[in-house]
Amino acid sequence: MALLVLKFGGTSVADIDRIRHAARHVKREVDAGHKVAVIVSAMAGTTDQLVSWTKEVSTTPDRSEYDAIVSTGEQITAGLLALVLQGLGVGARSWVGWQIPIATNTAHGSARITSVDTTALNEFFKTGSAAIVAGFQGIADNDRVTTLGRGGSDTSAVAIAAALKARRCDIYTDVDGVYTTDPRIVSKAQKLTRISYEEMLEMASLGAKVLQTRSVELAMVHGVRLQVRSSFDDPEADQGDGITQRPGTLVCDEEEIVEQQVVSGIAYSKDEAKVTLTRVADKPGIAAAIFGPLAHSDINVDMIVQNVSDDGRFTDVTFTVPMSDLERALGVLESCKTEITYEKLSGTSDVVKISVIGIGMRSHAGVAAKMFQVLAEKGINILAITTSEIKVSILIDAAYAELAIRTLHTAYDLDEV
Repeated sequence: MALLVLKFGGTSVADIDRIRHAARHVKREVDAGHKVAVIVSAMAGTTDQLVSWTKEVSTTPDRSEYDAIVSTGEQITAGLLALVLQGLGVGARSWVGWQIPIATNTAHGSARITSVDTTALNEFFKTGSAAIVAGFQGIADNDRVTTLGRGGSDTSAVAIAAALKARRCDIYTDVDGVYTTDPRIVSKAQKLTRISYEEMLEMASLGAKVLQTRSVELAMVHGVRLQVRSSFDDPEADQGDGITQRPGTLVCDEEEIVEQQVVSGIAYSKDEAKVTLTRVADKPGIAAAIFGPLAHSDINVDMIVQNVSDDGRFTDVTFTVPMSDLERALGVLESCKTEITYEKLSGTSDVVKISVIGIGMRSHAGVAAKMFQVLAEKGINILAITTSEIKVSILIDAAYAELAIRTLHTAYDLDEV
């Protein structure tokens, strides 16, 4: 007997039929002799509706009341799933975050988990088989309900898996695993059997929407093995404990991956905007004058490129920010023009960031060179570049995004992994 954590996302519990289907996945594991903690999201569209109602009542709602409202979607799902499981003869009950309790800080809307007390859950498992926990929420030390941010149910699941020392945390979603790139763009995209925490963290932060970035970080820190699976698979095709005719993708330590690909995947992000300042005085303190005010305005800067003039007197500075922050960034820089002394300020959101990711890059040279070469052969100009030990990211015009992704996918032999 093992203790497993299963998490079902919004599309996996979108309506009563989907909840019944999820219940069959849970019952299969219980019938196999396991104790199961199930973390659920709100039914698809429910959180958006709750947010909409909140905005109708107040344009600037109190954040603690906002959390009290939007956290109820998961509570509904948890209760419904518990009822369905009880009808199937499974010893199940529902829990909300404060009943566990899942303790968080007081950052309403984006709270961070500080601890998970498993005493009540462990006591329940002495007689019960399935604890259905409302994800996305916790409780602060002022006894107010908090929420963890959109996608926070993934983080709830990993935190509970770590606290319970679960054998594995299965993330059930509407895709059957992690692919080498978006199958909607590259028809030859391959599903990965295994991927390291670091690779998954890079892919999640660079545009892949399969897992929330914070949940991958937490899993890596605590060594929680994650498995991404499709909730739409037939539960009866699985014999329990992940033995299935259609396995998903296991996110694990790189030591568990026997044959490491040089490149494991191609990620992309359309949520990018480029800002350029021309003829900025090239002198000490200018970088601080540009990026300090942006940081104070909570605007994250990613790629940075600086081109110094031949005489060394001026420089052009280009950098990227999230698309949603473009207008704010331009406004901040316009207000600081006297201090920065630039000649021209411009911004565009017609760009895409594409990243080549793989732990094998640590021990193989030439990955970046190949990237630049094959894109040059296709006439694709690179606007900015950043690198890390297992990643090379470039910024290009949005019009060339799909061509670049397909070209790189083929160049790194990912068409036939």
